[in-house]
Amino acid sequence: MAVGLVFLPLATACGSGGGDGAPASSDPSEISAAPAAGVVAPAKVEVIAGLTGCEPEIRIEADELRQGLCHTEKIDYLITTFPEEKYKQAWLDSAAVYGGQYLVGSRWVVSAKKPEVLEEFRTKLGGTIQHLRGIGPRAAPSTS
Repeated sequence: MAVGLVFLPLATACGSGGGDGAPASSDPSEISAAPAAGVVAPAKVEVIAGLTGCEPEIRIEADELRQGLCHTEKIDYLITTFPEEKYKQAWLDSAAVYGGQYLVGSRWVVSAKKPEVLEEFRTKLGGTIQHLRGIGPRAAPSTS
C-alpha cells in the first residue's frame, strides 16, 4: 500500500514548483506559522471542505488517505486527509518532487494551484504553509 503513496502526488500535486536541482525542503525557516485562528481542523475531508466553503467530490478512498476535490468559482483545490501522521509525511515527501506550497495540518494537507488562497484557508483551518522546492530544471529567466 505504501507504494501507492509514492505515485499519488503525480496525479494529485497542485502547485507551481520551480525546481532548481536542489533537494526539496521543508526546513522550518521556510514554514510560516499559523495565526492564532483558534481552529484546528479535524482530519476529515468533508469538515475541512465545509470550513473552506465547498462540498467535496471524493476522489480517493484508501487505507492511507482520503482525498476530495473542491471546485469553486475562484479555484479548484484538493483536500487530503490521513489516518496517521506517518502517511501524511510520506505523501509530503513524495509531493516534494513537484515543489509548490501546501497548507499542512494535523493529518491533513490542502493543495491549490494558487498559493495565495492557502493563506486565506490558513485563517480558517490553522496549520502551516510549507514551501517545497522540488527538483528538476527551472525555466530560464526572460531576457526581454
